Amino acid sequence: MNMDDSHGSETVLPGEWRQLLPDAVAAGARYSAVWAVVLASKGIPYRLEPEQGHWRLLVPDELLALAIHEIVLYEDENRNWPPLPPPHQPLDASIYTTLSILILLAAFHNLVRSDLLTVSGRYPDWFSIGMMQSAKILDGEWWRLVTSLTLHADLQHLLGNLCIGGVFVVLLCRELGSGLGWTLLLGAGLLGNLANGYLQPATHNSIGASTAVFGVVGILAGLSVRRYRQLKKRRWAVPVAAALSLLVLIGSEGKNTDVGAHFFGLLAGLLLGLLTEVLISRYGYPGRCLRFLLAVFSCLLVVTAWWCALQL
Repeated sequence: MNMDDSHGSETVLPGEWRQLLPDAVAAGARYSAVWAVVLASKGIPYRLEPEQGHWRLLVPDELLALAIHEIVLYEDENRNWPPLPPPHQPLDASIYTTLSILILLAAFHNLVRSDLLTVSGRYPDWFSIGMMQSAKILDGEWWRLVTSLTLHADLQHLLGNLCIGGVFVVLLCRELGSGLGWTLLLGAGLLGNLANGYLQPATHNSIGASTAVFGVVGILAGLSVRRYRQLKKRRWAVPVAAALSLLVLIGSEGKNTDVGAHFFGLLAGLLLGLLTEVLISRYGYPGRCLRFLLAVFSCLLVVTAWWCALQL
């Protein structure tokens, strides 16, 4: 924009031109070159005139009140724009804990395919007793909601969840800490499997951590939606749209892909993310003791689920 140019001079209404003073907008306000753009977008004629090293913004006297009104609206709408980025926790021991758990998941994949005897002297059929089966879940075998998250059909299935899902898990745990992060991850996976089990036919079976992985994507989206709620309404859905796009791109491919589990995991994660951010904004991040208790709870939940499964 040429600052010497009078915008729309041919449409200027007759009458005296008056300077638009910053104090008329708000106490302590300062001139902004954007104000001229705001006036131009509303069809309000203006002039920019140099004066002792700065610019004077002038509008016709009869349009002064309208110009102030439009600029006040603009300033109110953009008062906190751009929003400050949320504080990130530094890369610390919690990240290495998360990576260790991912490695442990890979080791467990080798364990279930080995000929390891249980204390009862039997070879457990890990897949039969641990997979998510709709009929058996409805019969009360709740542990399958958890144990199925730790089973994978083959090495390719495992590596896909570790490589793609591991990135999102690390981001989540870096944001919330391992204790809270893994608790939410298991919660999203469990709720996703539960919804999928109730809505699928009784013969439906599934395994894999993909439900929890998409749960993590949903959690991150939920945190962003709530955290950036001060943005314009048309923008709040961007994180959700990104999560759904990821679901379409990588969550619906493949012959044996359980799209329902992915969708319900994503939905459960989104709800948990929204709830978590509400609680964090009200009470703050959990302290070290609570994070430790949540980490212990997550471990005990997985161990208890498999203990119940092995009793069969």
